[in-house]
Amino acid sequence: MEIAALLMAAGRGSRFGGETPKQFLPLLGLPVIRWAAESLLAEGRVDALLPVCAPEEAPRVAAALEGLPGLRPPVAGGATRRESVRAGLEALAAAAAPPRLVLVHDAARPFVPPGTVGRLLAALERAPGAIPAQPVADTLKRAEGGRIVATVPREGLYRAQTPQGFRFAALLAAHRAARDEATDDAALLEAAGEAVALIPGAETNVKITFPEDLARVESLLLARLIPRTGTGFDVHRLVEGRPLVLCGVTIPFPLGLAGHSDADVGIHALCDAIYGALAEGDIGRHFPPSEARWKDADSAAFLRHAAARIAARGGVLASADVTLICERPKIAPHAAAMRARLAALLGTPVERVSVKATTTEGLGFAGRGEGIAAQAAATVLLPP
Repeated sequence: MEIAALLMAAGRGSRFGGETPKQFLPLLGLPVIRWAAESLLAEGRVDALLPVCAPEEAPRVAAALEGLPGLRPPVAGGATRRESVRAGLEALAAAAAPPRLVLVHDAARPFVPPGTVGRLLAALERAPGAIPAQPVADTLKRAEGGRIVATVPREGLYRAQTPQGFRFAALLAAHRAARDEATDDAALLEAAGEAVALIPGAETNVKITFPEDLARVESLLLARLIPRTGTGFDVHRLVEGRPLVLCGVTIPFPLGLAGHSDADVGIHALCDAIYGALAEGDIGRHFPPSEARWKDADSAAFLRHAAARIAARGGVLASADVTLICERPKIAPHAAAMRARLAALLGTPVERVSVKATTTEGLGFAGRGEGIAAQAAATVLLPP
């Protein structure tokens, strides 16, 4: 093995607050840790990815990272960052072929700027350690008791970032010899008298520490996404003996819609719109009516699947708009409940979902009360 990466996810994020550790918070439909791992692997240089986490979080980490190339089973971390990194290094050392180089990255840094890994690896050809860092631009003050006591010269000061790169043997030796805590691994090499090179960092390499950091990263990622719009259309006949389900809400009405599933035209049209925006076919491709298991199925399952496909592509639903076409029943009294139901199924704010209705002025099958139609449009933001 040439290059391994440790993905550090054992922290509890006490400064961020909340019950969910920040590395598992959703970011545009995917956990923060997934973004961190994918961006770390994007350059294709890493042979093995080893997550380090609290023992009880191992199943959640494995699920969040499922399918990534070179993924190894999570290793249990320790009470401190140094102990957690040491645990990961020892696991790599016990492998049949330990790596020559190792990267250490924070699971709470979801965006590794392109080229960072390549520059780190190049720097490791001339030094046992290398880190990305940004020069300090702000004036620094030292304070006591809420008052400034000194201005600290900023010349020569840098803000360290991750991933940090090391020759594996050098970092393992530094950890085995360490007795004091360190806020990053470069400090251990410094203490051992080893050289650590600097490569240019980036303002976009944000570590999520406080809630406002999550919003900042979301804005950065949104700026990289491309809008894609799809449309959908569906129609079903009104018949006796069936419940009338529209946009996930059962409507009191003497007739219902005929179809293999529950025939929810609103959800079916919206699913087709989402699949269209993703260029992934239509609802029949994913849920063929020829399969008996979908007979009388709740269409909510179809919409959940469509939402999961957006997340799997690293995208986010920007808007969904459904128009129901019928003379009766009246849709307006139920529109708010329909919007809430669709938003819940999609896992998106209700403000991004619209449901409205129109008639055909008595014309056609809808005008004659023979059936109900629906058309939908969905805009999805996807990575390039």
